[in-house]
Amino acid sequence: MSVLIMGVSHHTAPIELLERAVLRAGDSRELAHRVQRSGHILESLVLSTCNRLEVIVEAETFHGAVIEIAEALGEATGLSQDELMPHLYVHYDERAVAHLFSLACGLDSMAVGESQILGQLRDALVTGQRDGRLGGSLNPLVQQALRVGKRAHAETTIDQVSRSLVTQGLERAHTVLHGRGHDLGQARVVVVGAGAMSGLVLTTLERAGAKDVTVVNRTRARAERLAAGNGARAADWAELDPLVGRADLVIACTGALGYVIEPEALALARAQQGHTEAPLVVLDLALPRDIHPDVTRLAGVHLWGLVELSAEQRAHQVEPERSPGAGAGTAQTAVCAVRDLVTAEVAGYLTERRAARLGPTLAALRARASQVVEAEMRRLDQRIPQLPEHDRAEVRRAVERVVDKLLHTPTVRAKQLQSGDYSQVLRELFDLDPRDVAVVAAPPPTGPAARSTSQEARR
Repeated sequence: MSVLIMGVSHHTAPIELLERAVLRAGDSRELAHRVQRSGHILESLVLSTCNRLEVIVEAETFHGAVIEIAEALGEATGLSQDELMPHLYVHYDERAVAHLFSLACGLDSMAVGESQILGQLRDALVTGQRDGRLGGSLNPLVQQALRVGKRAHAETTIDQVSRSLVTQGLERAHTVLHGRGHDLGQARVVVVGAGAMSGLVLTTLERAGAKDVTVVNRTRARAERLAAGNGARAADWAELDPLVGRADLVIACTGALGYVIEPEALALARAQQGHTEAPLVVLDLALPRDIHPDVTRLAGVHLWGLVELSAEQRAHQVEPERSPGAGAGTAQTAVCAVRDLVTAEVAGYLTERRAARLGPTLAALRARASQVVEAEMRRLDQRIPQLPEHDRAEVRRAVERVVDKLLHTPTVRAKQLQSGDYSQVLRELFDLDPRDVAVVAAPPPTGPAARSTSQEARR
């Protein structure tokens, strides 16, 4: 039984496919329930975000789990196997642990270093716990991943890397607007959405000197709360078209299903506001995309999306020598620091997991050795019943020392070795009953079951 992760993300699939693969909360839960109903999966968790859909399971059989998950993903997304299979990836056991830890740190995100993934992973964990789909494997693994992610944000500067994504977009906007006699301080800016990314956008805009900023959100109260803390204004959703029509810069990050701004509506709004030929920069920081790509056919409209900005960001991280300046080097330093952290945490987790799996077998082995000692002492009592108690105690100590020395080396080596299922090897070599090992490994009952058992015992 091992951890298996299977899914699609922005690394393996085009945006068009990812947009079709986005699931609502109810669909995610149904997907998790379906895969767990198969005979190959013991625990399951589904992580569905704007740029990834992953199924994380404790698999009893590898091939059976892969087939079941692929079929379930196709059914949940409405994608055929021919459409889906070329873009699926599979991480197994140690690679699955490393992937999950990297994911929690923001290393696998389109906006590298973003912290929103921590909340999304936490929500998936809570849902899995409530549904009773998580047990002794995935529950501690995902909790450890969340702890690693928090460490990455607390102990490194990885947060600054995700901020650079917004900064890159604003730099591109400045290039266009400044060339037409504008700058961010004079620009009319509209931020569409009121989530975590919008908060980051507003903070960056304020730092860049933007003064005329309006937040538009379907829920006016959320827009007002976000705007109030960042020196901006809030507006109703019904005001979106006229605001966008006279804007110089629009930044969209709602994460809604479907386009928020269509070419026809934008053209009409710009015409009504007398801005048909005016320059307009649109930054689409959402996946699925908020802005229809055909808006670039309109005169004066410039569109940059998350894909283009993140590609530039990753190029700076991989090849900092081609991108002089502190920003790129700082980003690479932060990413390298988090990767080192993940490597150490994965090694530590795997060592602890190996020891935990080995512990019950070693305990069962010690119990078997104690049984052998007791049997031999009873045989000694039958053969030499008149043996003085002092001598008998000395014989017991000598036998126990021999047993301890014989078991010491294989016990230590089994803990030290970095690969292989040595629990199975020890069970085979010493003929240990798996049921005895299971009894040692089973945690004491808790909750109502434990109280019921306790009451029965008192009776």
